Amino acid sequence: MKFIIQRDKLVQGVQDVMKAVSSRTTIPILTGIKIVAHTEGVTLTGSDSDISIESFIPAEEDGKEFVEIVQAGSVVLTAKFFSEIVKKLPMEIVEIEVGNHHSTIIRSGKAEFSLNGLDAEEYPLLPQIEEDNIFKIPTDLLKAMIRQTVFAVSTSETRPILTGVNWKLENGELICIATDSHRLALRKAMINSENQIYYNAVIPGKSLSELSKILDDTSEPIEIVITENQVLFKAKNLLFFSRLLDGNYPDTSRLIPSDSKTNLTLNSKEFLQAIDRASLLAKEARNNVVKLSTLTDGMIEVSSNSPEIGKVSEEIQAEEVVGEELKISFSAKYVMDALKALEGTEINVNFTGAMRPFVIRTKDDDSMLQLILPVRTY
Repeated sequence: MKFIIQRDKLVQGVQDVMKAVSSRTTIPILTGIKIVAHTEGVTLTGSDSDISIESFIPAEEDGKEFVEIVQAGSVVLTAKFFSEIVKKLPMEIVEIEVGNHHSTIIRSGKAEFSLNGLDAEEYPLLPQIEEDNIFKIPTDLLKAMIRQTVFAVSTSETRPILTGVNWKLENGELICIATDSHRLALRKAMINSENQIYYNAVIPGKSLSELSKILDDTSEPIEIVITENQVLFKAKNLLFFSRLLDGNYPDTSRLIPSDSKTNLTLNSKEFLQAIDRASLLAKEARNNVVKLSTLTDGMIEVSSNSPEIGKVSEEIQAEEVVGEELKISFSAKYVMDALKALEGTEINVNFTGAMRPFVIRTKDDDSMLQLILPVRTY
């Protein structure tokens, strides 16, 4: 195998597939990146058997030449060294040549590296996915949906299913739900699928976070196929496979209260900053708890009290306060995460009592919802 390639294209491709390479893997060859040169261009693959990423660098695109293939072939190179080498090469053009016993020469300008490679035939094959039921979604919408839900997945392995995001697709509507049993994030969007398809799958939160980092902010559609145990995201020159989590996701629909007793309309930024200030003293305490109380004349008070450190209270003018008086305590971190995920300047917060979950939504937008369980402070 021998090819000459533009360095910045190679660096980008290597960075993308590195997101799937793990240093802790039971299959030694997976610590490497598989490189395949063929007439159309160069394909790079990285995998940790949960996530697999394939990045394609075309020989030419839009009349620009990126790769010159001298001889087709393949090799697997240790990801850790290969990625560092590629980043630090001196010139814009890189030549890669594989000799006997997979020994690989990487040249750029006056620098020449020799790396011991492995046989690409031994690299596990990517999952074969039947592409019958594809649905498409604009890349920027997909990234937004991931950002607005993935932070709420559970980080503890006691209930593995909760470490993923539940994706449900029916009647042309995609609903993404994440919960760690203390809070819940929900985001829905209408999407176009050619035929009526139904999916209900749980995608690991870690996979979605990595996918989101690789994708560009474009409105180009990304194709998505879900099978029994895999999901495939197809973007331009990029394939991203992830395994799905086994098991049934809990039914969360009954957690979301349909009525409320106290409703606040607030400026999202002011509310976030007040909670941030109140949490400065609460951070030291074990649970980072902040208290919210409704006052007269549409004012609310945000306060926190840590006996060893001190206390803080701040009043905010709400745009509207409707319903019963309320005193409620909650985790500052959870509410701040929720507020950062929501879009828009005004939010509605609906409470059904001091011990019931409360819901935060963007005003006049029902595509997003954040639900948080309060903390018992007595």
